[in-house]
Amino acid sequence: MPPWAPPLPAVASLPYQCSVLLRNLAARHSPVPSSPSSFLRALRCLHARLLTAALLHNPSHPHLTLRLLHLYTLSLDLATPAILFRSDPGPIAATSLVSAYAIAGRLPDAASFFDYVPLHRRDTVLHNAMISAFARASLAAPAVSVFRSLLGSGSLRPDDYSFTALLSAVGQMHDLAASHCTQLHGAVLRLGVGAISSVSNALIALYMKCDAPEVGRDARKVLDEMPVKDELTWTTIVVGYVRKGDVHAARSAFEEVDGEFDVVWNAMISGYVQSGMCAEAFELFRKMVSKRIPPDEFTFTSILSACANAGFFLHGKSVHGQFIRLQPDFVPEAALPVNNALVTLYSKSRKISVAAKILDSMSLKDVVSWNTILSGYIESGCLDSAARVFKEMPYKSELSWMVMVSGYVHGGLSEDALKLFNQMRSEDVKPCDYTYAGAIAACGELGALKHGKQLHAHIVQCGFEASNSAGNALLTMYARCGAVKDARIVFLVMPNVDSVSWNAMISALGQHGHGREALELFDQMVARGIYPDRISFLTILTACNHAGLVDEGFQYFESMKRDFSIIPGEDHYARLIDLLGRAGRIGEARDLIKTMPFEPTPAIWEAILSGCRINGDMELGAYAADQLFEMIPQHDATYILLSNTYSAAGRWVDAARVRKLMRDRGVKKEPGCSWIEVGNKVHVFLVGDTKHPEAHEVYKFLEMVGAKMRKLGYVPDTKFVLQDMPPNQKEYVLSAHSEKLAVSFGLLKLPLGATVTVLKNLKICGDCHTAMMFMSLAVGREIVVRDVRRFHHFKDGECSCGNYW
Repeated sequence: MPPWAPPLPAVASLPYQCSVLLRNLAARHSPVPSSPSSFLRALRCLHARLLTAALLHNPSHPHLTLRLLHLYTLSLDLATPAILFRSDPGPIAATSLVSAYAIAGRLPDAASFFDYVPLHRRDTVLHNAMISAFARASLAAPAVSVFRSLLGSGSLRPDDYSFTALLSAVGQMHDLAASHCTQLHGAVLRLGVGAISSVSNALIALYMKCDAPEVGRDARKVLDEMPVKDELTWTTIVVGYVRKGDVHAARSAFEEVDGEFDVVWNAMISGYVQSGMCAEAFELFRKMVSKRIPPDEFTFTSILSACANAGFFLHGKSVHGQFIRLQPDFVPEAALPVNNALVTLYSKSRKISVAAKILDSMSLKDVVSWNTILSGYIESGCLDSAARVFKEMPYKSELSWMVMVSGYVHGGLSEDALKLFNQMRSEDVKPCDYTYAGAIAACGELGALKHGKQLHAHIVQCGFEASNSAGNALLTMYARCGAVKDARIVFLVMPNVDSVSWNAMISALGQHGHGREALELFDQMVARGIYPDRISFLTILTACNHAGLVDEGFQYFESMKRDFSIIPGEDHYARLIDLLGRAGRIGEARDLIKTMPFEPTPAIWEAILSGCRINGDMELGAYAADQLFEMIPQHDATYILLSNTYSAAGRWVDAARVRKLMRDRGVKKEPGCSWIEVGNKVHVFLVGDTKHPEAHEVYKFLEMVGAKMRKLGYVPDTKFVLQDMPPNQKEYVLSAHSEKLAVSFGLLKLPLGATVTVLKNLKICGDCHTAMMFMSLAVGREIVVRDVRRFHHFKDGECSCGNYW
């Protein structure tokens, strides 16, 4: 006798012995058995014993076969009970098999057992099992068909389980209409099961899943007519109203709850959080605590998420304290989501070191934990720490890779982003459309057009053409790589164009010198009913800036307040002030500052200083610089702009004084550099670069082209050398600017007739701008330069900016 069996009476019959053994084995089974193989071995031993004793399918002891079959459905062996069933296809055996095969995901087999039972032998329980199986698979039509066969049997009657399963199945229909709900409601009432709580709960859930506006009243009517309401009733009605966006109705129902059900409180708190009503969520949480209703992991997770989203750090910190007091009552699995929410809270509150300590203290971590701290480090600008965490992560999801790739891009490390993206693919991790968008954005930052085109092809192969994130990234990448025509094509073929797409295309046209087209596209966007946002107005003001469209810029600035109720921010004012300054209307820019509803920010004073450099207003420029020295003393652009303003006016002593102040304060100027993609490799050039392996050939070519340019009328403009030195040295310094070297390298290495596209990290100087126009004429090639502000397309001796930049 097996060791798990109790002693049997000495005179017990064999059928009784087998019945006891089967009963004990059933009691020994658990939903998640620790040793499924030992359970199956014991079951097969009993099967053999029944077989040898001729007790299997014995009409005198049918319960033995049915119990054996049912136990098999609880094991890993589903084939054996199917064989047993074929010998006697009764409804009880079929019910066990239908349920087991449906749970295993083998719905066609489950349906075949139902069909195998003769019509006259089917009972209500079997029909219920089949309806439940279809409901679990979200198949409403076959569930309704089985229910109709139950109704049409003549001898059978649906019970509360029938309706509960059917209502669950119908609730998953994509085209659920109010008429479906009312028809089923009528059937519930006709068959007298409306007073049963489980049926009423399912009926409320059905009404709440329907999009028709009037069904909320019907659900409320069902609620009011229920004689007994349980925890599920109130949870269903509250969650239903929240899903419909009617938080006030949800709160009204919540206030009627008779009993302190923690699940209902959680549903209401979660509803407030989902609706962005974080203050109300926190107030309800405080009320819950005051009523001594113990919060669980769902409560803490919801309220901490609310505090993180709304910036209620101190409130979140107090919730953290309450969780610490209750934490001993939480098993690690329950504490896990709460700890993840705490990591999010402290990360979003710029307390990344505290977030890291919480992560280190967690006895149980999952991929969400690691992704949360990874995102926290990236949002805090700690890319080195993020890279370390990413490397140490025991398991990485697709989201982990996407977050890290995007983090590198936003942190200015586009080369690292592409390396990580390539590593991801080499490890057979399939990128999603958002990860592709990050890699494409990196190509845009680097000007790696060929690589970007390759990724475009991959997107098509992966079927991500309809993705807005990938499409918008492609549009921006082509624009930033100088291929504005390709950007326009992407925009035109995108199946779902959103406001981000319109903004990106308007920005691309503006940056490439097509100011009027940018304005037309903006007006077209508004005409199509797409509401412009604050980014839309930033892009259109920038387009006006690049094209010198001052009056139009004023019109759009006024329109954002008057027509769209968008309050201009400091960035909008900065764009408008820069537009005025570059147009020589520095006085109007000064007057505009006086009308601002806030104190001038660094961006405002920098726009004023830039305008003063162009217009030679030394007094206002010096005042603007003083404001910037107080606000952002370590910002190199202020010193450079002021020094260049003095140098342009020939005030060399003042320029030297500013440069000395810069050195004394330890502020370092960002070195100018230019880069170009040739042969799937990015080549970088600095000012006066001699370290590039082909520097000698570049200078030799530049000298040869320079001779042609002089014959065409080019004269180096030495006023753009902002140091006091002899004229011949100034000409040499001008000739070695990084953009001239990069363009010359491109002319040497790219195929004849190909456009030369160079990217520069600073603004192109006036002499280089003039030189590029003459160079394009001398070599008969189009040259594109992207500087820190915009694109310049040089062709046949002219520039797309019209010499206004």
